Amino acid sequence: MKYPRTKTLGGRLLLLLAIAALCALPVDAQGLPSATGSAPKAPPKPKATPKPIIWMDPGEVEKLDLVGGIAGRDKAPKPPLTFIEENLKGTNPKIKVKDSTGVEWGMKWGSEVNSETFATRLLWAVGYFVEPAYFIPSGAVEGVTGLTRAKNYVKPDGSFTNARFERQRDKGVKKLDEDQSWSWIDNPFVGSKELAGLRIMVMLASNWDNKDLRDVKRGSNTAIFQSKDESRYLVTDWGGSMGKWGNFLSREKWDCKGYQSQTKNFVKRSRNGIVEFGYSGQHTSDFARDIKVSDVQWLMQYLGRITDEQIRAALEASGATADEQSCFTGAIRERINQLKAVN
Repeated sequence: MKYPRTKTLGGRLLLLLAIAALCALPVDAQGLPSATGSAPKAPPKPKATPKPIIWMDPGEVEKLDLVGGIAGRDKAPKPPLTFIEENLKGTNPKIKVKDSTGVEWGMKWGSEVNSETFATRLLWAVGYFVEPAYFIPSGAVEGVTGLTRAKNYVKPDGSFTNARFERQRDKGVKKLDEDQSWSWIDNPFVGSKELAGLRIMVMLASNWDNKDLRDVKRGSNTAIFQSKDESRYLVTDWGGSMGKWGNFLSREKWDCKGYQSQTKNFVKRSRNGIVEFGYSGQHTSDFARDIKVSDVQWLMQYLGRITDEQIRAALEASGATADEQSCFTGAIRERINQLKAVN
């Protein structure tokens, strides 16, 4: 490129300054000055992917308070309770309320309130994620109106008995839609001792309702709770627990006699390093198989430390009668002992 000649020193100086400014401009792909006159933007940084997690070390298991469960006694619902709305989803009557501290709760009645409250404590004690749940034997809800399914459980004056309260999720935690839940055979933990341990706990609790992503049309009982840093994988419905496993005609919930009667077949045998269980429920063919002796031994580092006193306390906090506390404690201990004997 040719530049015009100048005869004066001042003119030459101005020309040199113009050339320097031109050289400082950003250039395009052809090496010419950019038309916009601005530097190209840096590509946006990729968003961090929340870490998938299914288990967390519970610490000193034998010292955990199974009365309060995962959220503790001080986080139980605090009256007065105020009615928000009725929840018509699912098979059991439910309503949504707010307590005196502003925390929202899902109230539930029916055959699952005891089993769900207890199972969440047992699962939390060995390191698995659960939703905070409390059994409340009696109370009252203010402002109740227009109930349909729940009208048989909440009287006109708002009084109720034997309800399970489930604490709503904290801010910043999102439950992914059901079609984004997970299945027992397709998740980031397939083949891990943590996933095998969760499967053992489902069978220990005789939870025959182990539906997953494959059952979205019927309602998945697995879910992912996502925060900024973590994606927690958990089972969200333990209502079908603490009774008899089996098919549609034989299974039961919160039935200690049935639970006790099947305990002898909980662990059937171990062969070639694989443990066989008597359990049957949803997806039995791909749920109960391929659990290794080493998986059982890993879980027993935590499950084996739960005391009978803790089990009784959790049962009492879940509304179990004195007879049910005695019956379930003995049967659960027998199942734990069967796992201890696996080799």
